[in-house]
Amino acid sequence: MITLKQLEEMKKIDPLTINPEDLVDIKDVEINMELPKEERIADFIRQIKNPYLFKCGDIVIACEFSKTELTLTDRIKQYIRMV
Repeated sequence: MITLKQLEEMKKIDPLTINPEDLVDIKDVEINMELPKEERIADFIRQIKNPYLFKCGDIVIACEFSKTELTLTDRIKQYIRMV
């Protein structure tokens, strides 16, 4: 199991300094939807290795999460209303 300290360290990695070949491709991650939510999250992190930095094909993806109760769906709805 990964610790909060390890997650904090992962968050600090500069995407410009990482070798893309060292990153997990999200296309290779398989989620077992029959697992309970907490186990799916743990399994995702185990497979992706770093939830803040991975790749999708040849593109390096750096993620940042904000502390909010709003979901991605909520944010997309907000954006659509603004356009």
